[in-house]
Amino acid sequence: MTWRTGMALLLIGVTGGAAVGRAAEDPWQEASAQKLPRWHGFNLLEKFQKASSKPFVEADFRLISQWGFNFVRLPMDYRTWIVDGDWRRLNEDVLKEIDQAVSWGEQYGVHVCINFHRAPGYTVAEPKEAKSLWTDPEAQAVCVQHWSAFARRYKGIPNARLSFNLMNEPANVDGPTYATVVKLLVDAIHQEDPQRLVICDGLQWGSKPCLELLPLGVAQATRGYTPFQITHYKASWVQGTDTLPLPTWPRLLIPGVLYGPSKPEFAGALRLDGPFAEAYRLRLHVGVVSAKSTLVVRADGAEILRREFVCAAGEGEWKRAEFKAQYNLYQNVYDLDCTALIPAGTKVVECSNEAGDWMQVTELGLTPQGAAADERKVGLDTGWGRKPGSVRFAPAGASGPFVAGSSENREWLRETTIAPWQEAEAKGIGIMVGEWGAFNKTPHEVFLRWAEDCLRNWQEAGWGWAVWNFRGSFGVLDSDRADVTYEAAEGHKLDRAFLDLLQRYAK
Repeated sequence: MTWRTGMALLLIGVTGGAAVGRAAEDPWQEASAQKLPRWHGFNLLEKFQKASSKPFVEADFRLISQWGFNFVRLPMDYRTWIVDGDWRRLNEDVLKEIDQAVSWGEQYGVHVCINFHRAPGYTVAEPKEAKSLWTDPEAQAVCVQHWSAFARRYKGIPNARLSFNLMNEPANVDGPTYATVVKLLVDAIHQEDPQRLVICDGLQWGSKPCLELLPLGVAQATRGYTPFQITHYKASWVQGTDTLPLPTWPRLLIPGVLYGPSKPEFAGALRLDGPFAEAYRLRLHVGVVSAKSTLVVRADGAEILRREFVCAAGEGEWKRAEFKAQYNLYQNVYDLDCTALIPAGTKVVECSNEAGDWMQVTELGLTPQGAAADERKVGLDTGWGRKPGSVRFAPAGASGPFVAGSSENREWLRETTIAPWQEAEAKGIGIMVGEWGAFNKTPHEVFLRWAEDCLRNWQEAGWGWAVWNFRGSFGVLDSDRADVTYEAAEGHKLDRAFLDLLQRYAK
């Protein structure tokens, strides 16, 4: 059955022959590997994992179109459409469920991007594949077989309506190796359907363009997960995010890892400049400690706190003991506060690690002694390999109580996440943001400020985007944020503020 016959039958079956939901004008935008449209939409996760695989939902397509969006990406696990674990046998019944999603895209004027989130031989998820797509001939042959089957199945559907996204976020692979495998897959696809638009995620989990792909005539997709401290705060599937400081945006960039004598190249003091006209309670939140450390705090040179941390197995004052076999030591998650009193009149406070390996200070707080005033606090950066930072305390400051030399803001996002990809775009590579968003534990007001800065940058760059999910912890529906008053929407909980924001940038 050709796609034209199949789609016609599906449309007749669900609409009685009418293309209900599509705008009267032609909704389709021309798409090529050299220039992608400014698509706006969502990832739909019905086949994201084998264990939770289910048919796609027509109402998603209808609402996405109704709310002014025109794109869906289908990140899928190839194991959902194989028979009894045999990766060479494809299940026609499951493939018809994907056909249905493609037909709903046609019906509602929504571009469909088919993605192998787990491809034969490669995944960023768990469990890992038994054979590597980068090196194993059988894995490569099976992946070719699958993409060839999809290419035959949808041959002739215009690129304005359908694209292929080969695999999700290649990691731990170099550009030449990645390009070799992509060429195998693209050649197989184009043997079946010579004009099919192919989009490849960038290297390093989609964060870096791969110029080695330029001769292959493919577009590329980046990601919108920077900074990780905002997008994956307390994400249960990412180790260590439970110790990150409460996200803020814009965010002062103050290095907060205190290195001991074992790391002399990074050793130094976290400096807090006053003057402090009155006494303040200082709070330092300690995250991970490696092996052992000694935290010492001095006010104008006089010691006001000394605290030793020694990591070990079992229970202790730490939240979680974690043995690192590669280093033969414990790096325990403490997740606790240390406090000290800063005397009135102090000019400079210095916090250092005077014995041991390294420790994280994830948050710094100051409260006037004896007052009922709220604590002034700032999150610190726990990135590796930088000397501790400095911050000035200005309680009456117009821009906030803390002042630092650098910050993460919209301009910083543009320089770090937009500019490198624009260099690739100038060489003739079409660019879009294949996934973005923030997990539901990030405070909503912080998330919205960060999200708008991302959207403004992408609008100025002329790039399209797709929120990680439509329904769920990153989405506009059923995100289960604790700090949102939801509206009812066809049996779902709608985050109206997020939807309104997206709609402003979907024009």
